[in-house]
Amino acid sequence: METAFLLFMQKSFKAVTMNEIVKQSGLSKGAFYHYFESKEKVFEEVIRHYYSDLFYQDFNSFSHNSLKEFLKDYSDDVKKKFLSVKKIGNLKQVNQINHYLLIFDALRILPNFRAEHKEKDKEEIKSWKNIIRIARKKGEIKSALTDEKIARIFMYMGDGFGMHVIFDSDIENLPQRRKELEKLWDDFYALLKT
Repeated sequence: METAFLLFMQKSFKAVTMNEIVKQSGLSKGAFYHYFESKEKVFEEVIRHYYSDLFYQDFNSFSHNSLKEFLKDYSDDVKKKFLSVKKIGNLKQVNQINHYLLIFDALRILPNFRAEHKEKDKEEIKSWKNIIRIARKKGEIKSALTDEKIARIFMYMGDGFGMHVIFDSDIENLPQRRKELEKLWDDFYALLKT
């Protein structure tokens, strides 16, 4: 999986061949085809593992005592996932913008990917709205903005942050860059309290 992920990141789905994946994985063709019948199946597993398992957050596992604690747990989760992806061999050689190319390939090739992504977005916005409702009840939020708008601002800040890190090819400095996002969240949080 790691070999296929790196190849898809370095090139694109179309440019990678099954022979290349088999050769670089070190498996025999028979062993490889025992697990995967096609390049599409390998790609589907790569997307399922690296995007579904590693890049989506389990918002229910974050603290719901306060918005401040929720934001800290979110940030810690991003750091943990970054460290697990960083362990992948030769990731430094990969052009980081290929994360998005990989997503666009998934949208084109995997029929359920768009619907699954939309479901994840619905879960995320629901989680944000839930913690914002809790924070409002506890007096953390006094803003007249609706829960929906506040939720979307937090969600889109995180999405935009991720995009900038990838476009800047700055994944190596993610721990430092993460502090920028935390500062934005802190500033927005302070505005919400007024």
